[in-house]
Amino acid sequence: MNRQTETEKLNEDFSRREAIKAAAMTLGAAGAFSVCGLQPAEATGTSKGLGLSMAGYRFDRTKALIDGRVKIEGCDLKFREMGIGDINTDVFSGPQTLDVTEIGLHPFMLAFANDGFRDYSLLPIFPLRLFRHKSVFIRNDRGISKPEDLRGKTIATPGYSSTSLTWIRGIFQDEFGIKPTDVKWIVSSKDSSAKDAGKASKQENVFPEGLPITMGPAGKDESDLLVSGEADALFHAGEPRAYIEGHPKVARLFSDYRSIERTYFSKTGIFPIMHAVAVKKSLVKKNSWLPEAVFTAYSQSKQMAFDYMANAAWLKGSLPWFGQEFDETRALMGDNYYSYGIGPNRKTLQALFRYSHQQGLCSRELKIEEIFLKGSLGLTESAI
Repeated sequence: MNRQTETEKLNEDFSRREAIKAAAMTLGAAGAFSVCGLQPAEATGTSKGLGLSMAGYRFDRTKALIDGRVKIEGCDLKFREMGIGDINTDVFSGPQTLDVTEIGLHPFMLAFANDGFRDYSLLPIFPLRLFRHKSVFIRNDRGISKPEDLRGKTIATPGYSSTSLTWIRGIFQDEFGIKPTDVKWIVSSKDSSAKDAGKASKQENVFPEGLPITMGPAGKDESDLLVSGEADALFHAGEPRAYIEGHPKVARLFSDYRSIERTYFSKTGIFPIMHAVAVKKSLVKKNSWLPEAVFTAYSQSKQMAFDYMANAAWLKGSLPWFGQEFDETRALMGDNYYSYGIGPNRKTLQALFRYSHQQGLCSRELKIEEIFLKGSLGLTESAI
């Protein structure tokens, strides 16, 4: 077999990048994004038809990737919809059946820092981000009307160290001066929203040393603890059953959470990251082109969702003011407000790293360069 000449390599790389650019340019008026940042050597030697097992949620921003409208170049994709708890367990302590997968960001951090987990690395793709002021629920008969009223109260959680709960505690300490030691904690034995997330992995139930935490009665979920009065408030990634059912004594702490969260972003520039994407390191070792191909596909799939929101959702969607909401979001947060890549997300990532160590969860404060794949650190989305 003749060795590929330098000219052939350069031609192959040029053709590959032109194809990526051409695909990105078809994504429409919302503003297409191209992938850049890898050296030419990383883009050569693509193996056609690599079988790839992937898992995650069917979000609007991943739908085109899941249904095949967007391809991962050089790969034959098999996608499984799975809850994040089940995904985390498969990757950290299970059979590792997934080659590329959505993953809980904070559970990955804990596995890396505390358990020496090194089988996967992260790519700077963030399929799920959520502001978290909406995630605080209270008994409305306990004299709680503002965050400071939580001091000395009992807060229930359905899992102490999940990404969402780590964000909530960090935000409350930074924004309102409420430390985890200022309240009492009770952890429920069940989660009323578990059907969506799957069974929690052990990384979602890590407890810091020296912090008094009570385990809730067997069989009671976090909603039960709030309704029964065993808890005064609740930190929850989703919406507890009692709130969904309209229990008269259960309410959100921030009734106008949209306004509060917009103010928080204006002040901090942080759009909290919940999930990242992990890739099996042994697979990358044999296929160095894979991280770029995965990043490109996720970016293109997201941009197709943005294109739909900008051009069709106002007509085809059911929300009467969808167009205004989309325009106001971009005016506040930027056109590519759901950004991928390290650069625009460094501050957000560093905040979560600090929170985790500050709360006694990660054994040390992690660095971005440790847990993200080295070859993916330069991947960026830039406006064409």
